[in-house]
Amino acid sequence: MSKNINAIQDEIIEEFSFFTDWMEKYEHIIEYGKGLPSLEESLKNDDNIVKGCQSRVWLHADMNEEKLCFQADSDAIITKGLVGLMVRVLSGHSPEEIATADLYFIDQIGLKEHLSPNRANGLASMIKKIKMYALAYDAKSKAE
Repeated sequence: MSKNINAIQDEIIEEFSFFTDWMEKYEHIIEYGKGLPSLEESLKNDDNIVKGCQSRVWLHADMNEEKLCFQADSDAIITKGLVGLMVRVLSGHSPEEIATADLYFIDQIGLKEHLSPNRANGLASMIKKIKMYALAYDAKSKAE
């Protein structure tokens, strides 16, 4: 059984609690981005681009056994780390779980107050796109 969204958020909060300053936290986000597999070039298209990000960010969703699975990439390493964290938390869950998830880890680890306004807007755009995918897949599954 996979972990629920809140259990994954709690893991991330615990990981970030080991760092004493924001430079270390940024390093952790960068390392997370480096560990995120690159997206196939064919998936780096206009349908998958996240609008509202200063960097280029792609987010692809697939339904697999009633779970929504995300793949993502970015041309900026910190942004890639941020989208990687979102994929870690939300990928592999039902569209309904994703659409209704309270992403409290963002505030708990201090991301909101330590991201530049442009990165904060980009993060909000990533979340919006993920939730839109979830709502669309949820509506489609209920219509079938």
